[in-house]
Amino acid sequence: MAGTISRRSVLSALAVSPAALWLASCSDSGAGTSATDAVTTGSTTADVAAPKSAGTVDMAKLLEAGSLPDKVLGSADAPVTIVEYASMTCPHCAHFHETTLPELKTKYIDTGKVRLILREFPFDPRAEAGFMLARCSNDNYFAMVDVLFKQQKNWVGVDDAKSALLQISKLAGFSQESFEACLTDQKLLDDVRAVRDRGAKDFGVDSTPTFFINGNKYPGAMTIAEMSAIIDPLLA
Repeated sequence: MAGTISRRSVLSALAVSPAALWLASCSDSGAGTSATDAVTTGSTTADVAAPKSAGTVDMAKLLEAGSLPDKVLGSADAPVTIVEYASMTCPHCAHFHETTLPELKTKYIDTGKVRLILREFPFDPRAEAGFMLARCSNDNYFAMVDVLFKQQKNWVGVDDAKSALLQISKLAGFSQESFEACLTDQKLLDDVRAVRDRGAKDFGVDSTPTFFINGNKYPGAMTIAEMSAIIDPLLA
């Protein structure tokens, strides 16, 4: 878990060597990968058994408002709600968003069956910066998250992440001034950390990605086949 960092050092920390980030960006223990990562995204639910839940939480409590408004894909009336806790520097999170989420969106979210809530769970200053920039993108939150995950190796795995993030942000409409204003917004930083801290304290999140599907907890990046095996019985 990242410690207390002053508003100025969020920017300065982006220039720190990224070597250790890849070891701690998904969990303190290095866990957080699906047991069936070898299964292709095109597999059917008949090929894959539903992953075992790691526990349950009170769904009403999980959906209570936090320090930041939830960012949501899908209909509020969807019978299945997925809450995902992710870190922008986590390669397993990036893999899920690149390979599973597009099919999840087409099959379930766009058809009104599932709504997805994405919540911030940064393990390091670079992940905090990525989420802050996504929040500063306002209505383009998910588009910014998508770009940052797709470009993850270009800004997480470099010595000067600030310059790399600035270039990506400029393509998303940021200026030098708005970029720096976003990353020196102390309230936003505090709010992002509060989302993370609530996830850890109230819901036992300790690795990313962690999913709560109608209150059942599933740590690790899942394939579309695994998610379908969980979701489909909930729609029956």
